[in-house]
Amino acid sequence: MAKKGSLSITSENIFPVIKKWLYSDHDIFYRELISNGCDAITKLKKLELMGEYEKPEEVEYKIQVSVNPNEKTITIKDNGLGMTEEEIDKYINQIAFSGVQDFMAKYKDKANEDQIIGHFGLGFYSAFMVADKVTIDSLSYQKDAKAIHWESEGGINFEMTEGEKTEVGTTIVLYLNEDSTEFSNEYRAREVIEKYCAFMPVSIFLENETAEPQYDTIEKDELTDKDKVIETVIEPAKTEEKEKEDGTKETVEIEPSREKYKINKRFAVVYCVVKIINIHIGLPCLKLSLN
Repeated sequence: MAKKGSLSITSENIFPVIKKWLYSDHDIFYRELISNGCDAITKLKKLELMGEYEKPEEVEYKIQVSVNPNEKTITIKDNGLGMTEEEIDKYINQIAFSGVQDFMAKYKDKANEDQIIGHFGLGFYSAFMVADKVTIDSLSYQKDAKAIHWESEGGINFEMTEGEKTEVGTTIVLYLNEDSTEFSNEYRAREVIEKYCAFMPVSIFLENETAEPQYDTIEKDELTDKDKVIETVIEPAKTEEKEKEDGTKETVEIEPSREKYKINKRFAVVYCVVKIINIHIGLPCLKLSLN
């Protein structure tokens, strides 16, 4: 199912407009791509409420942003409704169409347009303000849908093939140009996400793929299904020496041995009254969400 071609609507003429006029601040691409992910999740939630989709029990709707300063890449992953080959062809290859418009037309009596904030189309192409190459891997929620891989260098020509994605949603990878590598820095990414995305109605996690892993040690009864166990730790029983009535001494157990688990660090939540957002503290991760 390989497909190659040029993006429609004279993209050579559109991109200078995108870069210089439509988006004067290049960091705006974070907002556009994250809002696309929020839009996809909002749509899937609507379909779930209408009984047209059943969410797996273990799935938590979220946006995952991963930066890699060594590879100079940014990955933005959502677990929204995903796209089929036909949808990518229409909403990505044919620039300036919006999937939101079709969605609202179909579900106009059941959906609130104010809650659909993202627009695939020109917003997606803001990625090429900072990236030489962009890839999309998507799997639609629709029954028997096939995973699709799409990529484009420079935003002019594209190649679309069958993909390998196994989870519903969309993953976008930006391969940054030399003038834009700052955006793969964790602290710069955090700054921009806080600037543009605090209002979005979906949890947003920021991860530095190059950060050293951090761990917590927890009690056995504190373990949850979301924890990844790195190691089981057996703490020996605590004892102390006590003197008996006859003057001899004996060793007495005062606390039994305990089984604990070393897990990937959980990040504490801080409630920011001013912005009304939650932030996961720690170098590798940031979470922003409406309370």
